[in-house]
Amino acid sequence: MKNFKYIFFVSSLLFFTNCNDPEDVDLDPIMEEMLPELTAGSADFSNYVALGNSLTAGFTDGALFKASQENSLPNILSQKFALVGGGAFTQPLTNDNFGGLAAGGTRIQGPRLVFGGAGPVGLESLIGEVTVTTDILTNNPSGPFKNMGVPGAKSFHLLFDGYGNPANLPALANPYFVRMASSPSATMLNDALVQAPTFFSLWIGNNDVLGYATTGGDGTNPITPLDGPPGQGFANTYAALIGALTQNGTQGIVANIPNVTSIPHFTTVPHNPLDPTNPDFGPQIPTLNGIFGQLNAVYAFLEAQGVPNATDRQIVFATDAASEVIIKDETLPDLSGQIAGVLLQSPAFPAFVQSFGLPAQAAPLVAGLLGTTYGQTREATADDLFVLPSSAVIGTVNMEVAGALAAQGLPAALAGQFAVEGISLPLEDKWVLLPSEQDEIATATQAFNAVIESAAASAGLAFVDANSLLNQLADTGITSGQYTLASNLVTGGAFSLDGVHPTARGYALIANEFMRAIDATYGSNFEASGNFVNVGDYPTNYSPALQ
Repeated sequence: MKNFKYIFFVSSLLFFTNCNDPEDVDLDPIMEEMLPELTAGSADFSNYVALGNSLTAGFTDGALFKASQENSLPNILSQKFALVGGGAFTQPLTNDNFGGLAAGGTRIQGPRLVFGGAGPVGLESLIGEVTVTTDILTNNPSGPFKNMGVPGAKSFHLLFDGYGNPANLPALANPYFVRMASSPSATMLNDALVQAPTFFSLWIGNNDVLGYATTGGDGTNPITPLDGPPGQGFANTYAALIGALTQNGTQGIVANIPNVTSIPHFTTVPHNPLDPTNPDFGPQIPTLNGIFGQLNAVYAFLEAQGVPNATDRQIVFATDAASEVIIKDETLPDLSGQIAGVLLQSPAFPAFVQSFGLPAQAAPLVAGLLGTTYGQTREATADDLFVLPSSAVIGTVNMEVAGALAAQGLPAALAGQFAVEGISLPLEDKWVLLPSEQDEIATATQAFNAVIESAAASAGLAFVDANSLLNQLADTGITSGQYTLASNLVTGGAFSLDGVHPTARGYALIANEFMRAIDATYGSNFEASGNFVNVGDYPTNYSPALQ
């Protein structure tokens, strides 16, 4: 069995189509409609401050960089607010358009993603090594900043007084807030409040569920609990934020949390990416099916002995169609011991072991390894979702696992053959969102959104249903002017190359939704006066040459 590196590919990423370019239109002269004069209504935009996470900061293509910040949602809004009395809007701009961060000269985050012809790739793969010049310990900008969006922030982080303290790095502090905090003991909320905003935007809570989702629900980044005191539970934390922001009658707008499982980070990688025409995979299918045939016989025997649904775990790779990857499903009963026991009882198993060049005496070792590896294994289904980074993992040899197998007595070549991700080695939980994990995310999102909408209504704030907006992008797409945006990675125009954050054009679309909500609540007329932004004025991708 070979190293099946890069078996996975998505056909839609093999070329870049200009699907967001405007179609030819009839340019016959038309009489321009008389539009009313722009008014702010009852809103006071003179001192606008934005609070939130990466969606507020302008994060795009897996990084924060000058151009993305200049096209951030609040910066777009501030330009429209300036037409009706809005003041200057300052941002903690990074030093370049490479993206990435350094700390004392040591890189701690890499540069942005770019389109590499077949999908997202790191900037340096196209232009060579770059020097990340935004250093959080040596060249931080001076505030105060109107854009208080901090990539990675969860709801409770806005109240944490050590979040900008470099001494708390890397676990308890955020490098983006380190470079913009007014002091090491400042909180995001207080740094916003001391500016005495007349109008605020708050879009927070995405990371309270997104962190769990992007780690495949493996438990390393749990969902924020709904209940608990401010700074711990989402409901009371959000209430504290709204209470503080509106204590002087300050006006504002809030947005709820999108269903993260509808974004391309989770919908791009198919559950069946294994192509039998791939020359590295197709010729190995008979050998693979022979190996899994031994396990399939065990599953059949166990079901006959009363183990429920054991045959649902059988694995067969197709020779005439794309095959599913193999995953570990921790919700399944662990059959490790039963698998090993049945194999050792089989008279044919020593010969099977010898077929790999091992002595018959290695049968207990191989039976134990097979049991441990496939005790909670099944083929993926369309109900499973795969995080975008899994595309670079499927079909590669897990060298750590291969080394561990070799350490237990398997020859190095054989150890590598049994360590191919998603083929002979089940994909770990961190790469897959199981249906049960998706249900956890949906339940939390629904509960958090109920808190947000209720708080907005009680405080008389404008409210944006970002959840419905992003669902519409995923389901039907959204047309704005001459452009239709959808949630497809690369070609959809709405989401950047990291599959999570919008493109500049996506942020422009969202800005229009924010203005529509402000119109409805405060009597402004951004939409009626023709002052929505033209999404076509904003790019869907940034050139690798942008520095």
